[in-house]
Amino acid sequence: MENTRTLKDKILLIVKGLAMGAANRVPGVSGGVIAFVAGFYEEFIFSLQRINGKAFKFIFSGHFKSFSQYINGRFLGLLILGMMISYFSVSKILDYFIQHYKLYVWAAFFGMILGSIYYVGKGFKHWNRRTIISLLVGAGIGISISLMNPAMENDHLGFVFICGIISVSGMTLSGLSGSFILILLENYVLLLVDSVNALYDTISEIVQGNFEFTSNPERIHDLKVLGVFTAGSAVGLVTLSHLLNYVLKHFKHITTAVIIGFISGSLGVIWPWKEEGCKMDEAGNKLLDSNGREIIENYKRFAPDFVSSETWTAVFFIFFGITIVLALDWYGK
Repeated sequence: MENTRTLKDKILLIVKGLAMGAANRVPGVSGGVIAFVAGFYEEFIFSLQRINGKAFKFIFSGHFKSFSQYINGRFLGLLILGMMISYFSVSKILDYFIQHYKLYVWAAFFGMILGSIYYVGKGFKHWNRRTIISLLVGAGIGISISLMNPAMENDHLGFVFICGIISVSGMTLSGLSGSFILILLENYVLLLVDSVNALYDTISEIVQGNFEFTSNPERIHDLKVLGVFTAGSAVGLVTLSHLLNYVLKHFKHITTAVIIGFISGSLGVIWPWKEEGCKMDEAGNKLLDSNGREIIENYKRFAPDFVSSETWTAVFFIFFGITIVLALDWYGK
């Protein structure tokens, strides 16, 4: 399989990795959808499942070539290369737009979530008592999360490792966005924007011969967070591929129904029109996190003002987000 790939095939794999990496960063679109649409989902899952005890025996015995052939290493390596390139580029773009056009970013995300509900639900024809109950359970969990006060950003390394495992769920389970889960956990910006940008800036400084970052405790901390998050993602990528195989084999319809309900019930979290209540100190000053952003304590959601041109621009981005997911569905056909 590995030796028959042409240069064109290898370049296309990197491009697919770019698309997959970008999708994993955007709530509502999962990398699994990209893999499914682009026609390499089964090979991707199969390759991940080959990272098992036998594969590690090849490593420990020094048979690295056999290890690579056994796990389809060239295929996985080229995909991961594309994802890494994508992570840096998308991170910088997201950072800019979140800071300057927050309403439009969340509007586009909201549209993508709506599109993903349609994508997952359109072909589901297995409604019965068990799946309807599963749908309601998922929706109940999602609504409960929507009504809760936002969680505080948590940079504890143990929690970051768990977030890494969760974040790759969208790569192995088509229709569930790992980035969306990170938003619910309030760690999206920390893990998929700040920490990645910290590594990008660090590499840029090293290339320029500047090593001042070594005396910057915030930069070092962000790099530690990224390292632990990456380790968690690697563990999740391998373990979830095995778990996915079992779950989809035995509980496919129930799992799909829970996902549809959960995503639908959680839409309130992504609602673009909300006022953010900032945490204050005793003197009445807004508290900031380590990156200079206000710490959000609660949300007050409100209906959009359709007299405002800003509202109509946000509505456009909602439809733009829906269109992205529908375009993927169309391309898949």
